[in-house]
Amino acid sequence: MSEEKTLFKRVDYDVQGLIKYIEMGDIGLPDIQRPFVWSNAKVRDLFDSMYRGFPVGYLLFWDNDSVGGAKGIGIGGKQHVVPDRLIVDGQQRLTSLYAVIRGHKIVDSNYREAKIEIAFRARDGKFDVADAAIKRDPEFIADISTVWSAGSSYGVIEQFLANLGEKRTIEPDERKAIITNIDRLYDLQHYPFTALEIAPTVSEEQVADIFVRINSQGVKLNQADFILTLMSVFWDEGRADLEAFCRNARTPAVDGKPSPFNHFLKPQPDQLLRASVAVGFRRARLENVYSVLRGKDLDTGLVSVDKRDKQFEKLRDAQVAVLDLLNWHEWWKVVQQAGFLDTSMISSETNLVYSYAMFLIGRRDYGADWFELRRLMARWLFMNAVTARYSGSSETVMEADLNRLRDLKTREEFSSLVNQQVNDTLTDDYWNIGLPNDLATAGARSPYLFAYQAALNLLGARALFSQDSVAALLAPGVKGMKAGLERHHLFPRAHLRKLDIDATIDVNQIANLAIVGWEVNGQISDEAPSDYWPVWVRKFGKGPDDLGEMQFWHALPDGWEAMDYHQFLAERRQMMAKVIRAGFKRLSAATDAVPA
Repeated sequence: MSEEKTLFKRVDYDVQGLIKYIEMGDIGLPDIQRPFVWSNAKVRDLFDSMYRGFPVGYLLFWDNDSVGGAKGIGIGGKQHVVPDRLIVDGQQRLTSLYAVIRGHKIVDSNYREAKIEIAFRARDGKFDVADAAIKRDPEFIADISTVWSAGSSYGVIEQFLANLGEKRTIEPDERKAIITNIDRLYDLQHYPFTALEIAPTVSEEQVADIFVRINSQGVKLNQADFILTLMSVFWDEGRADLEAFCRNARTPAVDGKPSPFNHFLKPQPDQLLRASVAVGFRRARLENVYSVLRGKDLDTGLVSVDKRDKQFEKLRDAQVAVLDLLNWHEWWKVVQQAGFLDTSMISSETNLVYSYAMFLIGRRDYGADWFELRRLMARWLFMNAVTARYSGSSETVMEADLNRLRDLKTREEFSSLVNQQVNDTLTDDYWNIGLPNDLATAGARSPYLFAYQAALNLLGARALFSQDSVAALLAPGVKGMKAGLERHHLFPRAHLRKLDIDATIDVNQIANLAIVGWEVNGQISDEAPSDYWPVWVRKFGKGPDDLGEMQFWHALPDGWEAMDYHQFLAERRQMMAKVIRAGFKRLSAATDAVPA
């Protein structure tokens, strides 16, 4: 590779030097009190590989010399005003090294504070994750952090040998091995790392391309990670607010205090970031945001601190709206209004996030009143759910949705555009052809199955052979020994096996599943439908109108129990599509009693 085409230079460090630069803030390792995704076992394996002299991968930094005005992010108060190097790849390894060698606590993926305790058996150099038994075992140094905090290996060795000697005799050869192994552990602070440092002249687009192509320990880096890294440098408080919100959304509120907790989504920072970018910049493709957040003039290519500050101000305003608890909880009312009652009915978190962004745009930018907006966005959410619009190329679809808004001025125009998109998507052909074909699946978490359940909720349907509503059985609440609602195979598996039908795609088709209470499911068991259906019709004890209503809700054609199985599936898919359409019509006609 010629010098002109080289985008990076190679720089060698040792562990001790990396930790020093992190503490100074020269290397921009984000706050140690951020969610750490590696398991303790993975950290153990890192130290074991280093101890054995294995390579553990290179680091990738981005030279930040050309960017001014960044907030320092060093550790313990020793901060550079500007971190000279941003971490593109290697953050988990550097966090592991820093947390273990310095004995700092980390915050795990569930936002709980914890100390990574890696143990070391000195006689044979074995690493392990410390547990209660290991902590009582004199053969182990229970927490290797103590080796480096002591300042030298001498005192650690003497204390270890004294403790072990109280329990058993130490042979001369073993004593020598223990001393050698602890010295070798202590010397891991001199383990060499190679870093590739991307030149400051490299464009954001090139860095982004490098970033998203890299695999870090088998974990594919994503574009949201890259923007979160920029936030750590230029707007650390904003990233901290995102993570605090996500942490608080995982546990119910206490003492009646407002909380982002809900029964639908335990958000990740990158999900809320996507909503903020959509609201603030009307963008879904995150690569379009790299340049503007660094203050780059797209015409001249120059980076301007003033321009960057203005762009982050836009992001800040959008994030305030995204994290506003009134907006947040009003949105979950919309989700429920659409018939989706808790996380068990959500097949696409992306739909929740992007639809929330559209909800905020309608309220914030076009002044839609709550009454109109709830009904409008419930239809939008249902449309996205039943068609799985945000599955696959979700950024492309959302980008197109946002582009349609660019010339709108009024809330009437916003409402008209949303309704037009819904009507153009949910056509007669979709209801009569597309949806029945989509229902020909055996997916346990299919969006089409959840749309059917949502429609039953909207129609006030009861479970099969039950006085309990589907909504009551689906709603979050007390969890008992049995799930309130079960999916019954209308043609039971054992019965189908007798008919030489045993392929999962056939047996577990959505069209073979009906919603029943657990007690009904248990009693029907493996009986043939021609046997159990007449019995349960008599037991149900309702008139023909009630029976007809139940057959409509549960999409059961007359004489279904005696049908050829594949004919039954085809006819039931058509009827299920009609139920979903009826639920959507009910949603479209719904009223909202809460005033704007």
